[in-house]
Amino acid sequence: MEVIYRYDGTFEGFLCCVFDSYVNKEYPAAFQDEAHIESTFFPARWVGTDLRHAQRVLVSLGKIDPYAKELVVKGFLTCAPEREKIIYRFIRALYVIGRPLLRRLSDEAVMPLLKAVRHLDGEVHLLKGFVRFSDFEGILAGEIKPKNRVLPLLRPHFCDRMYNETFLLYDRTHREALAHQVRKWAIIPMESFKMAAPSAEEAQYRRLWKRFYDTIEIKERRNPKLRMSNMPKRYWETMTEFQDESCFLAGADPLPERRLEGGCHDAG
Repeated sequence: MEVIYRYDGTFEGFLCCVFDSYVNKEYPAAFQDEAHIESTFFPARWVGTDLRHAQRVLVSLGKIDPYAKELVVKGFLTCAPEREKIIYRFIRALYVIGRPLLRRLSDEAVMPLLKAVRHLDGEVHLLKGFVRFSDFEGILAGEIKPKNRVLPLLRPHFCDRMYNETFLLYDRTHREALAHQVRKWAIIPMESFKMAAPSAEEAQYRRLWKRFYDTIEIKERRNPKLRMSNMPKRYWETMTEFQDESCFLAGADPLPERRLEGGCHDAG
C-alpha cells in the first residue's frame, strides 16, 4: 500500500518512518517533513519519533556494513531533491541484498545516494579552507552559505583546531549556527544573524588579508577559469577577499557575547 509519510524533519524521525514501513508493510510514496506539508491524492499518515525505533534501524544498518550506515547518515545532510526517497530506496535494497549492494555503484538504488554524498563531502572539503572568521573582542564569528547541511561535518575540524577559542559559524542557508566555547559546542537554530561592524584593528587585518590575496597573484599567469574551478563563485559572498569597501570600515559596536544554552556537548 502506498502512503505519504509525514514526520518531524529530524533524522531520527526519518528512521522511524523506515521502521514503520516495515512494521505496516507499506511502501511510502513520498516523505513530507512538518515544514513542507503538501496536498496529495495519496493517503497521508503522521509518523511519530521514537528514539528506540530509530536506534534499531541505525544499528541494523551498521551490522550490515558501517559504510552503509555512514552513507545513510550523510545522505540525510545532503541537498538532494527527495533525499528521503533516495535514502529509503537504498535501505530497502540493502536489507534485501546486503553488503554486496555497495559494490554495485551504478545500481539505481545506490548511485543517487553516492552522488549526493560525494557532493556533500566535496562542499565540506572546500569550506574547510573557505571559511573566514573575524575577531570581535575575543569572539570569532564567520558565515557560510552552503547547499548542503555541512555544520555537523565541519564541527570536528574547527572544534579540534580551535579548541581554546570561542567562535560562532553561521549557516545562512539552513539558519543554524555552530557555537563553541572551551570544551563545549552546540549546533543551534538561529533564524537570523547580522555580524557587527569590525573594530579598527579587525578592519586593518581584513585589509591586510585582501592585500595579501591581491598581491600574491602572478598577473602573467592569471587564469579565471582555473580560479573558478578551485574556488567556485558561489562561495565568494562570505569570503573576506571578495567583499566591497563596506566590509573594511570600522564600527563602534562589538559583537555581543554569546553563551551556549541547552543542547551543549563536551568537546573533550
